[in-house]
Amino acid sequence: MAECLPVGKVSLHPRGDSTRKPRARWLRHLAYPGERMNKKWVLTATLSLAMVATAAWLLLGRSTTHDAIAASAPPPEAGVSAEGIRFAADSPQLAMIRTAQLPSTPVPVTDALNARLAYDEDLTAHVGTPVAGRITSLKAAPGDKVKAGQLLAEIDSPDAGTAIAELEKARAEVHQKQLALTRADELGPGEAISRKDYEAARADLEQARAETARATLRLKQLGGAHAVQGQKIRIVSPIDGVVMERAAALALEVSPGSPASLFVISNAKRLWLWIDLPEKLLPRIRQGSHVVLETDTWPGEQFQGTVTQLGQVIDTSTRRAALRARVDNPAGKLLPEMFVRAAILQESGSGVRVPNTALVNEGIYTYAFVQSAPGTFQRRPVTLLTRGEHYSYVGDGLAGDEHVVTAGAMLLDAEYTARLHTQQ
Repeated sequence: MAECLPVGKVSLHPRGDSTRKPRARWLRHLAYPGERMNKKWVLTATLSLAMVATAAWLLLGRSTTHDAIAASAPPPEAGVSAEGIRFAADSPQLAMIRTAQLPSTPVPVTDALNARLAYDEDLTAHVGTPVAGRITSLKAAPGDKVKAGQLLAEIDSPDAGTAIAELEKARAEVHQKQLALTRADELGPGEAISRKDYEAARADLEQARAETARATLRLKQLGGAHAVQGQKIRIVSPIDGVVMERAAALALEVSPGSPASLFVISNAKRLWLWIDLPEKLLPRIRQGSHVVLETDTWPGEQFQGTVTQLGQVIDTSTRRAALRARVDNPAGKLLPEMFVRAAILQESGSGVRVPNTALVNEGIYTYAFVQSAPGTFQRRPVTLLTRGEHYSYVGDGLAGDEHVVTAGAMLLDAEYTARLHTQQ
C-alpha cells in the first residue's frame, strides 16, 4: 500500500522533500507579487544612479585634466601675419639670428673690377750703384725703416779712388795756376812778362778750375765726398721710408747697368691702384671719383681711394683702359702687388650695402628679412642694383639704418615657408 502522508503536507515528488524550498519561494512570489516588483525597482534605480555618477565623474575629470594641461602648456607660437613672423622671447631660434643697422651708401658704377696695388712712384726710390764694384757690407734689410741719408750698403770700387785722385789733382792744378797768375800780375803785363804769356797764365787757371768742377761733379755723382772713403762707396737712402725690396747681397758684383735696383725704398702709407676699366665705362668715370676696395686678406673691411688718372690708350686685345687711383694705407694693411676688387662709386644715387648672407633667392625674386620689433621679422622683396662676391647693393625694399638680418636669413625663410603652409 502506498504510504499515507500526514494531513496538511503535500508532496509533488515521491522521492521526499528535497525540492520543497524552491517550490515554496515560487509560491511566495505568486502570493506576494509586490515584493518582486519592489526589488526590481531598487536594482534599476541603483544601476541608474551608478551610471549617472560614473558619467559625471568622467566629464568632470576630463574637464579638469584639460584645464590643467591648458594651464601648464606654453601658448602656441604665432604664425605669419601682417606684422611678420614672430618668435617667443625664449625661442632657441633667436640665438642663431644676427641683425645690423645698414646705412645708405653711394652705389658703384658697375660690379667690382679686378685691380692690382703698386708702389706710389711719387714716394718711391729705386737705389742702384753709380760705379762698378763689389758689395762689401749691408746695413739694411727688407722691412727696416730708414731715414734720408742713412747707410744701406758699402761697395768696394776702384772708380771711387780714381774719382778722388782726379779731384785732388784738379785742385792742385788750380793752386799752381793761381800762383803763376799772381806772379804775372806782380811783374805786370808788357814789362817783365809779355802780354801773351800773361793771357796764357790766366787761361791755364780757368782750365784748372773747370777740371776741378768736373772732378767735383763726378765725386758728387758717387754720393759726395762724405760717401767716398778710399775705394769704398757708401750707398745711402735718398728718402725717408721702408726698405720694401733688397736685391743686394754680400760679394755681389754690381754695375750702373744692372737691371734690378739694389734697394727699393718707399712710403707704403700711400699706394697706387691699377684698374683695367672696360672702355664702355670711360664716360661715367672722371678724376676725383671715389673707389672702394675689398680683399680676401681682410674680409669684411673696405679701403678708400680716389681716381687720379684715366688711361689714354685702349688695349686692343682686352678693350680696356688702365685707370690709376691713389689709396691711403695708414695702417699698412695693404701691400704692393696685392690683388683686390675695386668698385668705382657713382656721383649720385644711393643704396643699402648688405652682405650676401642677408639675401634669400627664390626663383627670380630676392628677399631680405628686417627686424620690426623684438622677436618679429618681416620678409621683404628687394631689388638688387649690383651683386658682388661678398656684398651687394639693394635699391627698393630696404631703407637706411633698418635692422637687417645679416645671419640666419635662411633659417627665417624656412620657418616662414613652413608656417605659411601650415596656415593654408
